[in-house]
Amino acid sequence: MRPSFPEAQLIDTPNGKVPKLYSCAECRSGAGLDFAFSMAFQPIIDWNQKKIYSHEALVRGTQGESAYSILSKVNQTNRYQFDQSCRIKAIQLASQIQIPALLNINFLPNAVYQPETCIRTTLEASREYNFPLNRLVFELTEGEEVQDHNHIINIFKAYQKYGFLTAIDDFGSGYSGLNLLAKFQPDLIKLDMELIRNIHTNSVARKLTKAIADVCHEIGILVIAEGVETVEELKVLVDMGIHLYQGYLFSKPAFESAGEIQFPSLS
Repeated sequence: MRPSFPEAQLIDTPNGKVPKLYSCAECRSGAGLDFAFSMAFQPIIDWNQKKIYSHEALVRGTQGESAYSILSKVNQTNRYQFDQSCRIKAIQLASQIQIPALLNINFLPNAVYQPETCIRTTLEASREYNFPLNRLVFELTEGEEVQDHNHIINIFKAYQKYGFLTAIDDFGSGYSGLNLLAKFQPDLIKLDMELIRNIHTNSVARKLTKAIADVCHEIGILVIAEGVETVEELKVLVDMGIHLYQGYLFSKPAFESAGEIQFPSLS
């Protein structure tokens, strides 16, 4: 089942109705949207190497307002254009502030009609802002329900063909989970922060996390522990062999900036 689009956003082509496409410049100027937005960036760190592995682009209002203040304005009518504009904005800002590592961009699977078509603005932005395609990571927002796993798999395969890394965000909280993982193996998964929260006091969460981490290691998927806030949580995760982390313990999201990071002592 392909995602549906309202008639106002469709144009007629020899292959039927498809979403109206905008150029990179039009996306940058907010064409098709009646609101503006910006981005904050939060680092994902490599604990073993003590360096930044990636930065995730997180949507914000133009004055740093919350993600909810923007995402609450996204609906069926503007979802496609918002998804495209987010890619442009993330790449534009990452280039301007000289993000030094990979760049994680969340995508809405229900906003992607045909992967090859939807990639067009990403390729244009990469060329315009001189940001290498092999430094892009596209994260599936698993909390958005998609009934057709084949649609997601086709998106992932198209992204990998272009040299993008792929990731499942909030793994364990949404609709895809192990069923999707059995059909397609992304480059990374991000463990949901609710699984990580107070993991040092929750033996069941520890066992589940360890099992997921072990399986991913066996099939060649990197694991990111998301939402790490305390040294106690970090100690448990380090003992499991997980080495990629994201959370307030290391750095909070920085509005239109790469921010600063810290590596706490475990002693």
